[in-house]
Amino acid sequence: MPAGLVALAVGGFGIGLTEFVIAGLLPQVASDFAVDEATAGWLISGYALAVAVGALGLTAAVTRLPRRQVLLALMVLFVAGNALSALADTYAVMLAGRVLAALCHGAFFGIGSVVAASLVPPHRQAGAIAVMFTGLTAANVLGVPFGTLLGQQLGWRSTFWAITVIGVVALASIALLVPKGAGEEGGTTSLRRELTAFGSPQVWLSLLVTVLGFGGMFGAFTYIAYTLTGVTGFAATTVPWLLVLFGVGLLAGNALGGRAAQVSVPRTLVVTLGMLAVVMTGFALTASSQVLTVVSLVLMGGFGFATVPPLQMRVMSHAGQARTLASGANIAAFNVGNAIGAWIGGTTIAAGLGYTSPIWVGAGMAALALLVVVVAERLASSRTPGRTTAA
Repeated sequence: MPAGLVALAVGGFGIGLTEFVIAGLLPQVASDFAVDEATAGWLISGYALAVAVGALGLTAAVTRLPRRQVLLALMVLFVAGNALSALADTYAVMLAGRVLAALCHGAFFGIGSVVAASLVPPHRQAGAIAVMFTGLTAANVLGVPFGTLLGQQLGWRSTFWAITVIGVVALASIALLVPKGAGEEGGTTSLRRELTAFGSPQVWLSLLVTVLGFGGMFGAFTYIAYTLTGVTGFAATTVPWLLVLFGVGLLAGNALGGRAAQVSVPRTLVVTLGMLAVVMTGFALTASSQVLTVVSLVLMGGFGFATVPPLQMRVMSHAGQARTLASGANIAAFNVGNAIGAWIGGTTIAAGLGYTSPIWVGAGMAALALLVVVVAERLASSRTPGRTTAA
């Protein structure tokens, strides 16, 4: 494994920790700044919106710059944002720190995917992207529980100082381990050339699959604590450990999805999206059973995150030589899907359909994503005679 992939995974770990750990610390933060739950929630939703903005706007702004240098600059931005959060003396400053850190998120994973793919032969590119995203999944399994525990014991600011240190380590790792010129094999690029990717219907179809498939899973996950306590009957104190099991599913799914995508991206997407729809349907039907809920939670995370490497590979492969902005757009699509899935799920709960309704919504979105993939692959095959499913 190229050492540069490890450096990218360290960056992914820090970014994933920043995104997810705030949920466990939100009550403390809200209390310190004397804001209500809804206002404090903007530290999460504001982050997600800034990720989408950074994935497109920031990536577009740096298309002419060497990708390794851009990754280093993004990690500087990440360190600054988390240090600002740790030092914040008002809610507004805390939110500014969150937004600053979030701006690097989408651009890092978008550009990082291109760099990761360039470090290995073509047949191993999906696996290389999966290695980078391993940092993000490991943040769920290991980082969030320990980050929350650190914040509970030493105050929430200590968690953000720890994340700042991780950012410095990631910055040094990228500087030392990612080779100069990585990701530049296609030569110099420009915003105009990068925008040509969006002339491909397949790129738009890929983004739609991302919004539907990933959004369906995380829309259901947004309200999972209510399902676990209000439907399944778990005690609230057990929820963090159940979420660790979900994170284990994410970690395993990411690794297996990356390996499967190295053989066939289309087949991997068809299988994972189909199984995701089946698992969430089963979850919604059996949510009253604690044993089956635990199984469903792990499988939902597994099949849900197994879609990430093939989704990223699909949009990049159909973008031709304009992969950077298309890759960033797919990261934005992940977050747009999260927001849409969460909004629809919240609407169904507000309508009185119960705490399993977001899971039904997720199953429906995954099924729609599967349909789009099948249609997209038929269109691609009809326009490319002799095309194989290994693409």
